[in-house]
Amino acid sequence: MANFDTGIFPTWCGGCGDFGIWAALKAAIKQLNWESHQFVIVYDIGCSGNMASFLRVYAFHGLHGRAIPAATGIKLANHSQKVIVIGGDGGLLSEGLTHFVAAARANMAITVILHNNQVYGLTTGQSSPTSLKGTKGKATPLGVVEQPLEPCGFALLSGATYVARAFAGTIPDTTKIFVDALTHRGFALVEVLQPCVTYNKLNTYDWFRQRVKPLSTTPTNVYEAIAKAAWTDQDIFTGVFKRDEAALPYHLNFEILKEKTLIQYQEKRDLTKYIISQK
Repeated sequence: MANFDTGIFPTWCGGCGDFGIWAALKAAIKQLNWESHQFVIVYDIGCSGNMASFLRVYAFHGLHGRAIPAATGIKLANHSQKVIVIGGDGGLLSEGLTHFVAAARANMAITVILHNNQVYGLTTGQSSPTSLKGTKGKATPLGVVEQPLEPCGFALLSGATYVARAFAGTIPDTTKIFVDALTHRGFALVEVLQPCVTYNKLNTYDWFRQRVKPLSTTPTNVYEAIAKAAWTDQDIFTGVFKRDEAALPYHLNFEILKEKTLIQYQEKRDLTKYIISQK
Protein backbone atom coordinates (compact mmCIF):
# COMPACT_ATOMS: atom_id res chain seq x y z
CA MET A 1 0.00 0.00 0.00
CA ALA A 2 3.01 2.28 0.42
CA ASN A 3 3.08 2.62 -3.39
CA PHE A 4 0.16 5.04 -3.14
CA ASP A 5 1.51 7.12 -0.23
CA THR A 6 2.72 10.65 -0.94
CA GLY A 7 4.94 10.83 2.12
CA ILE A 8 2.63 13.43 3.66
CA PHE A 9 1.05 12.13 6.85
CA PRO A 10 -2.70 12.90 7.07
CA THR A 11 -3.73 16.01 8.95
CA TRP A 12 -6.96 14.43 10.16
CA CYS A 13 -7.67 14.40 13.89
CA GLY A 14 -6.30 11.36 15.68
CA GLY A 15 -8.87 8.56 15.46
CA CYS A 16 -10.83 10.13 12.58
CA GLY A 17 -12.82 7.62 10.53
CA ASP A 18 -11.13 8.97 7.40
CA PHE A 19 -8.02 6.97 8.36
CA GLY A 20 -10.03 3.75 8.02
CA ILE A 21 -11.42 4.77 4.62
CA TRP A 22 -7.95 5.79 3.42
CA ALA A 23 -6.48 2.44 4.46
CA ALA A 24 -9.37 0.43 2.99
CA LEU A 25 -9.24 2.27 -0.35
CA LYS A 26 -5.48 1.70 -0.71
CA ALA A 27 -5.96 -1.97 0.15
CA ALA A 28 -8.78 -2.33 -2.39
CA ILE A 29 -6.74 -0.72 -5.19
CA LYS A 30 -3.85 -3.00 -4.30
CA GLN A 31 -6.08 -6.10 -4.40
CA LEU A 32 -7.35 -5.08 -7.83
CA ASN A 33 -3.77 -4.67 -9.07
CA TRP A 34 -4.61 -1.32 -10.60
CA GLU A 35 -1.84 0.79 -12.03
CA SER A 36 -1.99 4.54 -11.49
CA HIS A 37 -2.85 5.26 -15.14
CA GLN A 38 -6.01 3.14 -14.96
CA PHE A 39 -8.06 5.29 -12.60
CA VAL A 40 -8.60 8.82 -11.34
CA ILE A 41 -10.06 10.13 -8.07
CA VAL A 42 -12.22 13.25 -7.92
CA TYR A 43 -12.33 14.87 -4.48
CA ASP A 44 -14.97 17.10 -2.98
CA ILE A 45 -14.14 19.82 -0.45
CA GLY A 46 -13.97 18.93 3.24
CA CYS A 47 -12.04 16.59 5.50
CA SER A 48 -12.60 13.77 3.01
CA GLY A 49 -11.18 15.92 0.23
CA ASN A 50 -7.95 16.38 2.15
CA MET A 51 -7.17 12.81 1.08
CA ALA A 52 -6.02 14.34 -2.20
CA SER A 53 -2.75 15.17 -0.45
CA PHE A 54 -2.28 11.68 0.96
CA LEU A 55 -2.83 9.44 -2.09
CA ARG A 56 -0.33 9.41 -4.95
CA VAL A 57 -2.77 8.92 -7.81
CA TYR A 58 -4.22 10.95 -10.68
CA ALA A 59 -6.75 13.27 -9.12
CA PHE A 60 -8.96 16.34 -9.47
CA HIS A 61 -9.96 18.46 -6.47
CA GLY A 62 -13.33 20.02 -7.21
CA LEU A 63 -15.57 22.65 -5.65
CA HIS A 64 -17.85 21.94 -2.71
CA GLY A 65 -20.68 19.71 -3.88
CA ARG A 66 -19.41 19.58 -7.47
CA ALA A 67 -17.23 16.48 -7.48
CA ILE A 68 -19.79 14.30 -9.27
CA PRO A 69 -20.17 16.55 -12.36
CA ALA A 70 -16.38 16.71 -12.69
CA ALA A 71 -16.22 12.91 -12.42
CA THR A 72 -18.99 12.63 -15.02
CA GLY A 73 -17.02 14.78 -17.44
CA ILE A 74 -13.89 12.68 -16.97
CA LYS A 75 -15.83 9.46 -17.49
CA LEU A 76 -17.52 10.67 -20.67
CA ALA A 77 -14.23 11.94 -22.09
CA ASN A 78 -12.37 8.71 -21.37
CA HIS A 79 -14.61 5.85 -20.28
CA SER A 80 -11.64 3.46 -20.21
CA GLN A 81 -10.72 5.09 -16.89
CA LYS A 82 -12.27 3.97 -13.62
CA VAL A 83 -13.49 7.12 -11.88
CA ILE A 84 -13.86 7.38 -8.11
CA VAL A 85 -15.53 10.20 -6.18
CA ILE A 86 -14.50 10.97 -2.60
CA GLY A 87 -16.86 13.31 -0.75
CA GLY A 88 -18.69 13.95 2.47
CA ASP A 89 -22.33 14.02 3.52
CA GLY A 90 -22.20 17.82 3.46
CA GLY A 91 -21.02 18.46 -0.08
CA LEU A 92 -22.52 15.45 -1.85
CA LEU A 93 -25.94 15.68 -0.17
CA SER A 94 -26.44 19.44 0.09
CA GLU A 95 -25.10 21.51 -2.85
CA GLY A 96 -24.34 18.27 -4.68
CA LEU A 97 -27.65 16.50 -4.18
CA THR A 98 -29.02 17.17 -7.67
CA HIS A 99 -25.76 15.93 -9.21
CA PHE A 100 -25.99 12.80 -7.04
CA VAL A 101 -29.51 12.05 -8.29
CA ALA A 102 -28.66 12.77 -11.93
CA ALA A 103 -25.63 10.44 -11.92
CA ALA A 104 -27.59 7.65 -10.22
CA ARG A 105 -30.52 7.98 -12.66
CA ALA A 106 -28.18 7.92 -15.64
CA ASN A 107 -26.22 4.94 -14.29
CA MET A 108 -23.05 6.92 -14.83
CA ALA A 109 -20.17 4.47 -14.40
CA ILE A 110 -18.50 6.09 -11.40
CA THR A 111 -17.96 4.89 -7.83
CA VAL A 112 -19.01 7.35 -5.13
CA ILE A 113 -17.47 6.80 -1.69
CA LEU A 114 -19.49 8.96 0.67
CA HIS A 115 -17.89 9.75 4.04
CA ASN A 116 -20.85 10.09 6.41
CA ASN A 117 -19.90 11.66 9.75
CA GLN A 118 -23.19 13.57 10.23
CA VAL A 119 -21.43 16.95 10.53
CA TYR A 120 -19.47 19.52 8.54
CA GLY A 121 -16.15 18.53 10.08
CA LEU A 122 -13.80 20.91 8.27
CA THR A 123 -15.85 23.96 9.28
CA THR A 124 -15.93 22.82 12.92
CA GLY A 125 -19.05 20.76 13.39
CA GLN A 126 -22.20 22.35 11.98
CA SER A 127 -25.10 19.96 11.33
CA SER A 128 -25.26 18.31 7.92
CA PRO A 129 -28.06 16.74 5.82
CA THR A 130 -27.50 13.41 7.64
CA SER A 131 -27.44 14.78 11.22
CA LEU A 132 -29.95 12.93 13.38
CA LYS A 133 -33.00 14.87 14.50
CA GLY A 134 -32.31 16.58 17.81
CA THR A 135 -28.53 16.75 17.32
CA LYS A 136 -27.15 19.90 18.93
CA GLY A 137 -24.27 21.82 17.39
CA LYS A 138 -22.86 25.27 16.73
CA ALA A 139 -25.53 26.18 14.20
CA THR A 140 -28.31 24.22 15.94
CA PRO A 141 -27.96 24.88 19.69
CA LEU A 142 -31.56 23.75 20.28
CA GLY A 143 -31.19 20.65 18.14
CA VAL A 144 -31.76 19.74 14.47
CA VAL A 145 -35.46 19.86 13.60
CA GLU A 146 -35.31 18.22 10.15
CA GLN A 147 -35.37 14.50 9.47
CA PRO A 148 -31.97 13.19 8.29
CA LEU A 149 -31.43 12.25 4.68
CA GLU A 150 -30.47 8.58 4.31
CA PRO A 151 -27.88 8.21 1.51
CA CYS A 152 -28.49 4.55 0.71
CA GLY A 153 -32.27 4.84 0.64
CA PHE A 154 -32.01 7.99 -1.47
CA ALA A 155 -29.65 6.28 -3.91
CA LEU A 156 -32.01 3.32 -4.23
CA LEU A 157 -34.95 5.63 -4.97
CA SER A 158 -32.80 7.45 -7.53
CA GLY A 159 -32.13 4.25 -9.48
CA ALA A 160 -28.53 3.54 -8.47
CA THR A 161 -27.48 0.10 -9.69
CA TYR A 162 -25.09 -0.59 -6.80
CA VAL A 163 -25.71 0.55 -3.23
CA ALA A 164 -23.74 -0.52 -0.16
CA ARG A 165 -22.79 0.64 3.33
CA ALA A 166 -19.58 0.09 5.28
CA PHE A 167 -18.17 1.12 8.66
CA ALA A 168 -14.78 2.82 8.87
CA GLY A 169 -14.08 0.98 12.11
CA THR A 170 -13.85 -2.38 10.30
CA ILE A 171 -11.19 -1.89 7.62
CA PRO A 172 -11.18 -5.48 6.21
CA ASP A 173 -14.95 -5.43 5.67
CA THR A 174 -14.79 -1.96 4.15
CA THR A 175 -11.99 -3.08 1.82
CA LYS A 176 -14.12 -5.98 0.62
CA ILE A 177 -17.04 -3.70 -0.18
CA PHE A 178 -14.75 -1.22 -1.96
CA VAL A 179 -13.38 -3.99 -4.19
CA ASP A 180 -16.92 -5.06 -5.04
CA ALA A 181 -18.08 -1.50 -5.76
CA LEU A 182 -15.02 -0.60 -7.82
CA THR A 183 -15.60 -3.56 -10.13
CA HIS A 184 -19.26 -2.67 -10.70
CA ARG A 185 -19.80 -1.41 -14.26
CA GLY A 186 -22.44 1.23 -13.48
CA PHE A 187 -23.12 3.84 -10.80
CA ALA A 188 -22.02 2.63 -7.37
CA LEU A 189 -22.57 4.29 -3.99
CA VAL A 190 -20.76 3.19 -0.86
CA GLU A 191 -21.87 5.08 2.23
CA VAL A 192 -19.15 4.76 4.88
CA LEU A 193 -20.09 5.40 8.50
CA GLN A 194 -17.18 7.64 9.47
CA PRO A 195 -17.01 8.80 13.11
CA CYS A 196 -15.88 12.39 13.66
CA VAL A 197 -14.06 12.14 16.98
CA THR A 198 -13.77 15.91 17.46
CA TYR A 199 -17.18 17.38 16.64
CA ASN A 200 -19.69 14.52 16.72
CA LYS A 201 -19.94 13.23 20.26
CA LEU A 202 -23.13 11.26 19.55
CA ASN A 203 -22.27 8.99 16.58
CA THR A 204 -19.05 7.60 18.06
CA TYR A 205 -17.24 4.34 17.33
CA ASP A 206 -18.91 2.76 20.38
CA TRP A 207 -22.32 4.10 19.32
CA PHE A 208 -21.94 2.52 15.88
CA ARG A 209 -20.54 -0.77 17.20
CA GLN A 210 -23.65 -1.20 19.33
CA ARG A 211 -25.86 -0.84 16.25
CA VAL A 212 -23.92 -1.93 13.14
CA LYS A 213 -24.91 -5.37 11.89
CA PRO A 214 -23.95 -7.12 8.64
CA LEU A 215 -26.67 -8.01 6.16
CA SER A 216 -27.13 -11.76 5.91
CA THR A 217 -28.17 -11.58 2.23
CA THR A 218 -28.60 -8.92 -0.45
CA PRO A 219 -32.26 -7.82 -0.62
CA THR A 220 -34.23 -9.18 -3.56
CA ASN A 221 -36.16 -6.00 -4.45
CA VAL A 222 -35.93 -2.25 -4.01
CA TYR A 223 -38.62 -2.12 -1.29
CA GLU A 224 -36.81 -4.65 0.87
CA ALA A 225 -33.53 -2.86 0.18
CA ILE A 226 -34.91 0.52 1.30
CA ALA A 227 -36.31 -1.05 4.47
CA LYS A 228 -32.96 -2.66 5.29
CA ALA A 229 -31.05 0.53 4.47
CA ALA A 230 -33.08 2.63 6.91
CA TRP A 231 -31.33 3.57 10.15
CA THR A 232 -33.02 2.66 13.41
CA ASP A 233 -31.83 3.19 16.96
CA GLN A 234 -31.19 -0.56 17.22
CA ASP A 235 -29.95 -1.61 13.78
CA ILE A 236 -27.78 -0.03 11.09
CA PHE A 237 -27.09 -2.66 8.47
CA THR A 238 -23.86 -2.81 6.50
CA GLY A 239 -23.30 -4.70 3.28
CA VAL A 240 -24.69 -4.59 -0.26
CA PHE A 241 -28.31 -3.49 -0.61
CA LYS A 242 -28.44 -3.68 -4.42
CA ARG A 243 -26.24 -4.97 -7.22
CA ASP A 244 -27.57 -4.84 -10.78
CA GLU A 245 -24.93 -5.82 -13.32
CA ALA A 246 -27.40 -6.07 -16.20
CA ALA A 247 -28.20 -2.36 -16.39
CA LEU A 248 -26.39 -0.57 -19.20
CA PRO A 249 -23.88 2.10 -18.11
CA TYR A 250 -24.66 5.56 -19.43
CA HIS A 251 -21.81 5.83 -21.95
CA LEU A 252 -22.76 2.54 -23.64
CA ASN A 253 -26.05 4.07 -24.76
CA PHE A 254 -24.13 6.01 -27.41
CA GLU A 255 -22.80 4.30 -30.53
CA ILE A 256 -19.94 6.77 -30.81
CA LEU A 257 -18.55 5.64 -27.44
CA LYS A 258 -18.77 1.89 -28.00
CA GLU A 259 -15.64 1.59 -30.12
CA LYS A 260 -13.46 4.43 -28.90
CA THR A 261 -13.28 6.96 -26.11
CA LEU A 262 -14.29 10.54 -26.83
CA ILE A 263 -10.71 11.79 -26.62
CA GLN A 264 -9.64 9.25 -29.26
CA TYR A 265 -11.91 10.99 -31.75
CA GLN A 266 -10.08 14.28 -31.33
CA GLU A 267 -7.50 15.04 -33.99
CA LYS A 268 -4.03 15.80 -32.74
CA ARG A 269 -3.07 19.38 -33.46
CA ASP A 270 0.24 21.16 -33.57
CA LEU A 271 0.08 23.80 -30.83
CA THR A 272 3.66 25.02 -31.12
CA LYS A 273 2.59 28.19 -32.93
CA TYR A 274 0.54 29.17 -29.89
CA ILE A 275 3.44 28.77 -27.48
CA ILE A 276 5.23 31.99 -26.57
CA SER A 277 8.97 31.56 -26.74
CA GLN A 278 10.88 32.33 -23.57
CA LYS A 279 14.08 33.11 -25.47
